[in-house]
Amino acid sequence: MSDPTPAAHTIRLPVQGMTCATCATRIDKVLRRVDGVQDSAVNLASEVATVQVGPDVAPEALIAAIERAGFEVPTVSTRLTIGGMTCATCSGRVEKVLRKQPGVVSAQVNLASEVATVAHRAGAVSTDALVAAVHKAGYDARPAPSDAEAEAAEAARVARKAAKARWALWASVALTLPLVLPMVAEPFGAHWMLPGWLQLLLATPVQVVFGARFYRGALGALRARTGNMDLLVALGTTAAFGLSLYSLAAGGHLYFEAAASVITLVRVGKYLEARAKAQTADALRALMALQPDTAHVERDGQVVEVAAAAVGQGDVVVVRPGERVPVDGEILTGQSQFDESLLTGESLPVARGEGDPVVGGAINGPGRVRVRATRVGADSTLSQIVRQVEAAQASKAPIQQTVDKVAAVFVPAVVALAVVTLLGWWLAGAAPGAALINAVAVLVIACPCALGLATPTALMVGTGAAAKAGILVRDAEALERAHAVDTVVFDKTGTLTEGRPTVTGVHPTAGDADALLALTAAAQVGSEHPLADAVVRAAKAKGLAPFAALDDFRALPGRGFEATVGGQPLVVGSPRLMAERGVDLSAHAAAAEADEQAGATVIWVARADGALLGRLALADAPRPESAPAVQALKQAGVRVVMLTGDNARTAKAVADALGVDQVVAEVLPGDKAAQVQALRQQGRTVAMVGDGVNDAPALAAADVGFAMATGTDVAIHTAGVTLMRPDPRLVADAVSVSRATTRTIRQNLFWAFVYNVVGLPLAALGVLSPVFAGAAMAASSVSVVSNALRLRRWRPQADQTT
Repeated sequence: MSDPTPAAHTIRLPVQGMTCATCATRIDKVLRRVDGVQDSAVNLASEVATVQVGPDVAPEALIAAIERAGFEVPTVSTRLTIGGMTCATCSGRVEKVLRKQPGVVSAQVNLASEVATVAHRAGAVSTDALVAAVHKAGYDARPAPSDAEAEAAEAARVARKAAKARWALWASVALTLPLVLPMVAEPFGAHWMLPGWLQLLLATPVQVVFGARFYRGALGALRARTGNMDLLVALGTTAAFGLSLYSLAAGGHLYFEAAASVITLVRVGKYLEARAKAQTADALRALMALQPDTAHVERDGQVVEVAAAAVGQGDVVVVRPGERVPVDGEILTGQSQFDESLLTGESLPVARGEGDPVVGGAINGPGRVRVRATRVGADSTLSQIVRQVEAAQASKAPIQQTVDKVAAVFVPAVVALAVVTLLGWWLAGAAPGAALINAVAVLVIACPCALGLATPTALMVGTGAAAKAGILVRDAEALERAHAVDTVVFDKTGTLTEGRPTVTGVHPTAGDADALLALTAAAQVGSEHPLADAVVRAAKAKGLAPFAALDDFRALPGRGFEATVGGQPLVVGSPRLMAERGVDLSAHAAAAEADEQAGATVIWVARADGALLGRLALADAPRPESAPAVQALKQAGVRVVMLTGDNARTAKAVADALGVDQVVAEVLPGDKAAQVQALRQQGRTVAMVGDGVNDAPALAAADVGFAMATGTDVAIHTAGVTLMRPDPRLVADAVSVSRATTRTIRQNLFWAFVYNVVGLPLAALGVLSPVFAGAAMAASSVSVVSNALRLRRWRPQADQTT
């Protein structure tokens, strides 16, 4: 590249979608056409475009040019830890500042966790630029910790901050008590009032030193032309302190105790709130703590101890009894029991042997095993769980959008009410001091913090409790929607049933049963369908392998398949397929009906010329947890529907055994979404539970989708909720925790609004003193967070019934 001019700067943008050198050339050309671009170079190997631009060129212009050329600049996420926020107005202001930065797609700030999650175009804005923007708005910011070491450093920083806050709090209390105690003792005939100069001496450090945080926050708000809780406290206490200084010189009534007590009480509330907020993330910290610091890896014939983060894919890790598994992997040698309770919610240890997968973070039992690492670092199951829980806690529930709008106008409205109170009392003939004190009470009783904390604290505790139970919620919207679910649709195979059918009968029209089984197995070798796998396993168990050569195969979704085995054309599948091919099933009709009424699925086998060769009966046993799961949902007032491609008789037999309310049978894979949509059109709020690729459209069509973690990645990525173990009782638990969380959010918002709706008029009417008003404001935030912490008592039914 040529030497840039002094005013030029470099922008590096990752580019996705390049497949050859021509792509790189095309991108280079479109970038050079953008006004202000001085030079560009596109590296196909690293997939990065390096562009020298003038001072007026924005990254968005370059991104738009790349996208017009048919390529994509990926969106990445940056997490920042934000300091100095005190209420919902603060978090809203930080969001606005971040969203204005170049390349930022979205920004969400969680007041409870003090974390900002910023989605932005890669290369368009740096982390340093985001941090600088937040600093300019008057708040602290730094990159959020992303690994165990950084998490430990963050914990140490928080501990130091808490110790400093605790010292400041006790000092403030010690200075304030001598001012407040005489006021408390006066009604009892004790006259302990301190001289004015001594009151000034005690109140000044409280106002100037321990109240400095409120002034800093207020100045930041004023610079951003907005308001927050700090502004209200700073205005109110400054007014009371200033009036007292005037009165001390003029010989009037002093209000030093009001200013000092408000600052101290608010600090007490903030300290208790911070302690409670820290507990809201307990579940997430417990997940992070599962990652061990070290691992024992085989290197050059020896077992050496290395940092867990240094284990690479393919490394062989030795896990000793009692140790945590450092990475996801597959057992090469050995067998043991593994405690996966904090990952899946399963309370009983799980037996694993050679060839079985193990999950990083699980605790090894009595055996010594050698494990080949398959997924490490950010790709591990534990990392993905932590990221998903963090994402859910950082997201905003729909109800929070309304709260944010209220919070945006709340502080200006309170200041206006305080001015009206001051003028009203003064015009009514009250002394200026009394009018000002009533206005101060209005300012300090306002509770924007309670409004801002009502939703995120409940979401953090609720999603954390769900994660401990093995329920991963993708975002707050999914959690909020799940509480209203009144209909749950289960896909039968692999969800309500084990998903591992077995052959229970082989019935040839003529000839040998083993020959029919071997022929049918040969036609399905390599198929991933559960029924095909069952037939192949049964044939191998009888020693019928190796099978005849499979010459041709064509799947017929929802009906069966065509195949040619050893030169013989076959059709295998459902009665619908047999009818299409003109195969007469009458010779087996009565016996097949009996199989279906017993809950078996019947597979028909015929030659392509229409000659029926026989039938196979296969049974997929219901999971032992399915009947309790259905019962739990019905007790919660939820209607249970079972969706299956099986024939009606087989489906009815399974449904009757489980107590399902409604059965929809003989549904083609492509029609599942339409069935879910039909239920929604009846006015129902529908949850869909599935695990396969063909369930993904139905999961997306439902109000909320539930995917088994044992299922396909497509299903998991489509669903709003992932169940970490194949236990259908978790569906009822997910609905339960959603309802508990939503109920807590509503309680919090109710009390947050009640504090303000009741407190503000009483303060304006002079019923409440600033001291009482400050205590009420502090109590409001603490009560909201404490109420959210009650969600930690929630327990899944799956634990209570095992």
